[in-house]
Amino acid sequence: MKFSTIMAVLTVALAVATTGCRYSKAGAEGAGDGAATAGTGVSDLTSEVDDVDVANQSGSLDAIAEGGRFEDLYTRCTDVSFDSVYFGFDSTVVPQGELGKIDAVAQHLTDNGKRVVVVEGNCDERGSNEYNLVLGENRAIIIRNYLVQSGIGADRIQTRSYGEERPVAVGQGEAFWSKNRRGDFVIFQK
Repeated sequence: MKFSTIMAVLTVALAVATTGCRYSKAGAEGAGDGAATAGTGVSDLTSEVDDVDVANQSGSLDAIAEGGRFEDLYTRCTDVSFDSVYFGFDSTVVPQGELGKIDAVAQHLTDNGKRVVVVEGNCDERGSNEYNLVLGENRAIIIRNYLVQSGIGADRIQTRSYGEERPVAVGQGEAFWSKNRRGDFVIFQK
């Protein structure tokens, strides 16, 4: 990973930790299904929520610093896959219609105590590489927070941001871009 990518991810984590970013199931329920919410940031989701301390959940950065990436420690599970969670343009708000996808992952992790998940944040190609890495990380963190509020231990969840680097649809226009604004789940077995 390039030094600039690592610095961008660390900058995001520091910004999130210092602003007290939290996820609100109530806030997500108020979002329209698939509606774009341009300019909506992570800090907009802080109302009506139990405190979830992102700084203490930062398993992705702490684990990576200690050489504990799930990819390096565990076996990837191929017996299960989950649907991607899609976001609106320039948004970290999980639309109401997407919450069931995260609930399915939470249920799987509850039922399978030796499994862990990496939440991968992705963006469409618009915006700079640095901006998209930050946005992808914020999307992954929002999903992570929801999983923690659903009862999954923070030590069982890591986040990654790929920004615009892993598109599933290549082309110009909303039909392509909307498929790339997503959070993906990768399950590993301890």
